[in-house]
Amino acid sequence: MTKTLGDRIRELREERDISLREFARVLGDVSAAHISDIELGRRYPSDALLGKIAAALRVALAELQQYDRRAPVDDLKRRAEADPTYGFALRKLVEHDISAEELLRLIREMAKEGRDDTP
Repeated sequence: MTKTLGDRIRELREERDISLREFARVLGDVSAAHISDIELGRRYPSDALLGKIAAALRVALAELQQYDRRAPVDDLKRRAEADPTYGFALRKLVEHDISAEELLRLIREMAKEGRDDTP
């Protein structure tokens, strides 16, 4: 089973022996119930809250972000609205049933050619 963002937050919080209530207090304007919902995967933190969580747990924000498996729907919508060709390309991905593995392979190939900085 893949570890979720909530799993990782809980793991880090427990490693530091911080209770939910104490953690919520450290974060400021957030309840222990809200943190619990995040850890259980019922809710996702805002970017600002995730930044506070990372700081409170003394980890890099990027380390937590790698566990966030949500699709960046809002980002994709903005890009498709700004550039109709981008939306067309996304539709073609779906129409041709391009797998995530195929897409990542293409990105890696582009990186090898120096067209992208993705590892």
